[in-house]
Amino acid sequence: MNRSDRIPRLLAALSLLSMLACGRSADDGRTPEPAAAEAPAGRPGGRLVAALRAEPDTLNPLFVANRTAQTLRYLTSADLIHINRYTQEVEPALAESWSVSDDGTLYTLNLRRGIRFSDGEPFDADDVVFSFAVHLDPEVGSSNRQLLMVAGEPIRVEKIDSHTVTFELAAPYAVGERIFDSVAIVPQHLLAESYASGTLGTAWGLGTPPEQIAGLGPFQPTSYRPGERLTLARNPHYWRRDQAGNPLPYLDELVFLVVASEDAQAIRFQNGEVDIVSGLSAENFAALEARGPDASYVLTDLGAGLAYNFLFFNLNDLADADLPEVAARQKWFRQRDFRRAVHQAIDRQGIRRLVYSDRATVIDSPVTSGNRLWRNERIAPVSRSIDGARRLLAEAGFSWNEDEQLVDAAGTPVEFTIITNSSNTQRLEIAAIVQEDLRQLGMSVQVVPLEFRTMVDRLLNSCDYDACVLGLGGGDVDPNSSMAVWLSSGASHLWALRQETPATPWEAEIDSLMNRQLAEMDPVERKRLFDRVQEILAEELPFIWIVSPNVLAGAHRDLGNFRPAVLEPSALWNAYELFWKNSNKNLD
Repeated sequence: MNRSDRIPRLLAALSLLSMLACGRSADDGRTPEPAAAEAPAGRPGGRLVAALRAEPDTLNPLFVANRTAQTLRYLTSADLIHINRYTQEVEPALAESWSVSDDGTLYTLNLRRGIRFSDGEPFDADDVVFSFAVHLDPEVGSSNRQLLMVAGEPIRVEKIDSHTVTFELAAPYAVGERIFDSVAIVPQHLLAESYASGTLGTAWGLGTPPEQIAGLGPFQPTSYRPGERLTLARNPHYWRRDQAGNPLPYLDELVFLVVASEDAQAIRFQNGEVDIVSGLSAENFAALEARGPDASYVLTDLGAGLAYNFLFFNLNDLADADLPEVAARQKWFRQRDFRRAVHQAIDRQGIRRLVYSDRATVIDSPVTSGNRLWRNERIAPVSRSIDGARRLLAEAGFSWNEDEQLVDAAGTPVEFTIITNSSNTQRLEIAAIVQEDLRQLGMSVQVVPLEFRTMVDRLLNSCDYDACVLGLGGGDVDPNSSMAVWLSSGASHLWALRQETPATPWEAEIDSLMNRQLAEMDPVERKRLFDRVQEILAEELPFIWIVSPNVLAGAHRDLGNFRPAVLEPSALWNAYELFWKNSNKNLD
């Protein structure tokens, strides 16, 4: 069925749902039932200046392609159930409450009443049904469509009445309420025509007049100067209130300057041109910290984030690849004791000190201490030992020649290369330190910097590499966010990609555990299953974890309720409750 055939049927179905539920509600005269913010009450007014490292390519929350677009979606739209970026737990948002069937496949969400979009039009269940229809339509290309597929089937959405919606899943899905986070609810009254005509992809572009855009977030776009700035104004109809019942957000404006580099952002922050920053490098954090207690800003080190840097070896099946030399070296890489020896030899504390100026956290798992909910605390911390590493190699059949060069049982010297992306200074430095650490084991290692796209092509397509220093992480804390990494069939199962069947018994066990936890509705049992996944990873070391860069942020010292979080947007997750303590700061 082509799009022109399907659109009338889809709109007819939406219309039928509306009629069955007695039509769309107009403003029912009830006062809003807002969610109260947790932070202390502040004072209204003022302008906050932040920075973006890249310009947005759209203001449409359906098409999020980069961090800039994610930040703007977060600030200008809202979801039904929200992941609190600070606690990492779910909380009510546009849905004030919900229930789940015993088998975990049916969610019934009760929507808040009296809520309006930023243009003053009422919000109700029709907007929810329309939004999910748009997100799920494969021809629209929403960035969230894949998140709304369960067991290969799209979520079925039904309007029960004007403020009740059900979501039916094809199978139990332990991620549960977290699937609703960041699925922006958009206004049917503004976008239905674009959807029907097939022009939704170009709707709400950067040149769209602000009065034609509406959302349910704390702010709404008001102006955009290409290459210079994007301005958001407070949404006068925003549904949250502070503890005293006052409307949020406090700020009148949120201005984003387009500043291409993190170094330039740090300079502007230091000079007072930018009021709030996050994602600071250790080097810039140290430079800002050097200003001392008299600086106009405060800095925060949150410790480990969700991202992590690691080393891994090429364990792909190269039977059909014309890479005999790489395949020959894989006989070393496939030995667990070889990987364990490398693991023991790496000086993580040195990397933490030299590469990150102590603004990183040594890790022993992909689940860092920044993840409050899922870390397995029983995994033993990393302990460096060159002597222990040499013993492991000797037990595995390796030895050292008269030149103290490590050789295998056949007398072949252990020599290989480590690739990493040339644009990432920290990873280049990590690779150089690993190179020196492995030299102490008698290994001859060469570091090969590659342009990022070239490196990715080798990792994902040609498999022409020995080892790589890379980084992963971010996103959500839930195990579901890393399914593509840990499943043997996953597109991001980097050490041995997209396997038709698991190559090893331990990968098969991880497959089973990850699939079981995905359908397990008991949170205690689900945690136990994922704990076991972490234990297997610590035993087998397909990734050799190194450090997690700390989350570093800063804000003007007069900014109230500044509480940066590990999850993005780190410094602006609670923009609706930020306020100026000093009446002379950025107030009109």
